[in-house]
Amino acid sequence: MGIVVRILINAAALWVAVAVLPGLEFTGTWLALLGVALLLGVINVIVKPVLSVLSLPLVVLTLGLFLLVVNAIVLAIVIALSNAFDLGLTSDGFGWTFLGAVVVSIVSWGLESVTGTR
Repeated sequence: MGIVVRILINAAALWVAVAVLPGLEFTGTWLALLGVALLLGVINVIVKPVLSVLSLPLVVLTLGLFLLVVNAIVLAIVIALSNAFDLGLTSDGFGWTFLGAVVVSIVSWGLESVTGTR
């Protein structure tokens, strides 16, 4: 049950990011959005810890702010895979991807706080 809630939270966070930021676009269906959210969850579990460990010196040097860049890289990977699987999530550049990662992180944190997950 927890994984379903997590996928729905990711989908809602992605939907908010696409709705708020003009540089992010989603042209797929709700099912495709759930697919992108599942993809985001898988990449967060597999790739994000590796990136976090590899960038640990920069994270320490910037007092944790480099984790925002790590989140943006993870979202960029999800966008690239979304394009490869034709799911419909696109970005106009890394700046929009960075802002999208910030929005997704904030919305996910808020929804996790409300639902009591994590």
